[in-house]
Amino acid sequence: MSTADFDYVRFFELSPDLLCIAGFDGYFKKINPAVSNLLGYTMEELYASPINSFVHPDDQKLTSEVREQLKKAKPLNHFENRYVTKSGGIVWLSWTSLPVDSDRLIFAIAKDVTHKVRLEEERNLLLANLTTLNQELKQLNYTTSHDLRSPVNNLLSLFKLIDISKITDQKTLQLINFLKQTGEKLRQTLNTYVDLLTEKHSSQAIVEEVILSRSLNTVQDSISSLIKTSKASIHADFSRAGIVMFNSAYLESVFLNLITNAIKYAQPNSTPCIAIHSEKGNGVTQLTISDNGQGFDMEKVQDKVFGLHQHFHNYSDSKGVGLYLVHQKVTSMGGNIHLESKVNEGSTFTISFPD
Repeated sequence: MSTADFDYVRFFELSPDLLCIAGFDGYFKKINPAVSNLLGYTMEELYASPINSFVHPDDQKLTSEVREQLKKAKPLNHFENRYVTKSGGIVWLSWTSLPVDSDRLIFAIAKDVTHKVRLEEERNLLLANLTTLNQELKQLNYTTSHDLRSPVNNLLSLFKLIDISKITDQKTLQLINFLKQTGEKLRQTLNTYVDLLTEKHSSQAIVEEVILSRSLNTVQDSISSLIKTSKASIHADFSRAGIVMFNSAYLESVFLNLITNAIKYAQPNSTPCIAIHSEKGNGVTQLTISDNGQGFDMEKVQDKVFGLHQHFHNYSDSKGVGLYLVHQKVTSMGGNIHLESKVNEGSTFTISFPD
């Protein structure tokens, strides 16, 4: 045996891939040990039976059809099918084959892609589950927003029954008027959410020019009592960039969650101070919202801060949803959000909107 022949034999015997020479009659003519090791059959057993007898029953018809095409001098690349091992297990093989008509032989190399296929199956199952969950959450959001309108409308109807002409106390009149305004804002918000959810069920949320000051004013009006009772101060400067390309309802939700969080998680015995400003440069508009609240230990929270149901402060009303919604709304529209924070020194959220 020459050195070249020895190298050929050694390569054939030691290759981790499955090397096969098959006849046009459908039998193995020569295989390397990798075939026997993977399928669990002896060399004699593999040579004694037709190749298709080792193929998974559901793939036998397609495999036969492909083999017939090979006999017509059509090379085969990356054909995947299943084989059944001697122990009853199933393995996926990816074949690259070349026919030699003059010798009535097929030279083939196969790779074990079982792990890859199973990962793809798990990924597809996960995507299917996520799609189902997403649809259920959309329906829950829609139902909740829709059904809440009825009690809100009933509440507003009660105000119409109150004869304010008989009320002389100015503080009481002011309180009634304030409650009525708050109810109206709540109804408008619910109507907007229902319209938005209905729209998003069939398409993406609309990208539009949103005036930052108008969006902030809407939110401040809706939580004016919270701002007043907490004595929070909000300072906004939109002189450098007054408009962003975003979705108006989404932006109001972002403002609402970040401002209410700043108030909710204010430091004890401290008045909440919120600074908001915007600027534009390099094709990006940035909105920065800072507060002097309790802040976060960034080494501990890391990338979990925008996760669903994550809690970082001892607050009984915390649901761990607000920052998750902010992140989802920003990123779903092609933007990104970054947080800088220190414990007891406050937080700064920087939101970048592509122009």
